Amino acid sequence: MRAWIVDHPAPIDQGPLRLVERDAPVPGPGQVRVRVRACGVCRTDLHLAEGDLPPRRPGVTPGHEIVGTVDALGEGAQRFALGERIGIAWLARTCGACRFCRAGQENLCLSPRFTGWDDDGGFAEYAVVDERYAYRLPDAFADDVAAAPLLCSGIIGYRALRRAQLPHYGRLGIYGFGASAHLTAQIAVHEGATVHVLTRSEDARQLALSLGAASARGATDRPPEPLDAAIVFAPAGELVPLALEALDRGGTVAVAGIHLTDIPELTYQQHLFQERTLTSVTANTRSDGEELLAAASRLSLEVTTTPYPFEQADQALADLAHDKVHGAAVLVMDAGS
Repeated sequence: MRAWIVDHPAPIDQGPLRLVERDAPVPGPGQVRVRVRACGVCRTDLHLAEGDLPPRRPGVTPGHEIVGTVDALGEGAQRFALGERIGIAWLARTCGACRFCRAGQENLCLSPRFTGWDDDGGFAEYAVVDERYAYRLPDAFADDVAAAPLLCSGIIGYRALRRAQLPHYGRLGIYGFGASAHLTAQIAVHEGATVHVLTRSEDARQLALSLGAASARGATDRPPEPLDAAIVFAPAGELVPLALEALDRGGTVAVAGIHLTDIPELTYQQHLFQERTLTSVTANTRSDGEELLAAASRLSLEVTTTPYPFEQADQALADLAHDKVHGAAVLVMDAGS
């Protein structure tokens, strides 16, 4: 099969990815193999390619927003039928035994594995997954390209929104407006929030307004009113103090990314006093994924995508790095492959 690998982590314009031929993976006990139809391109894949996230092993295949059909079953696998359409997401496995797993916080597992970081991901013609960590996809998202971004951008955005502790009918600030943010904004609007978007891209600002945002300004601008909550999606630590300063009393800033540049010095009086809170988002639970997929179907979320042929995975990551992607980038496998 064809697969993209991280050959040597480096700035994306230096070509860290390489397209290779590999044997198709064989599903082990409790696993299923998926013939990949589409795979979303996440900023985490970019961080992996560029070395912000050091690869867990040489030659790993990125991609963790995978949509495809089950084409082989490992021993004992019985949750899905051959030919069934399923999704594979970031969380690939947890230990189930540590104190976090036992407490229902599997996103904080002490020995997790992640798709496209520990295990080979969806920038390939086939991928395998522990069937317990795969998802049935809602009928409302029969389009593979539209479904793919839900499996990370959607799930992480959903968890970030909950971590931000936005009150009912509150004011939400969103910093950065890419794949995850444009889905999260729609959920917040549907739930009655007033959403203010702060992002450097004019195209993204126009998209935000078309999806129901009350305002859309530059990334370092101040929102038009104090915020009850904010989510920082852009991997730029310098936005965190700005988001904290924009909060009203008792507000929360949630940082949604797995990687963030260094946060400048904070001062207690200016950034944290009056019970302002700064929190992070780490991976997700399977419950987060199930809740997001149900919400996406119920709310008829509009998924804005920029499709790329599978052979252009390196170009998709480069475009993501240079803010040339409208909505979510998605790799699309040839129908005949």
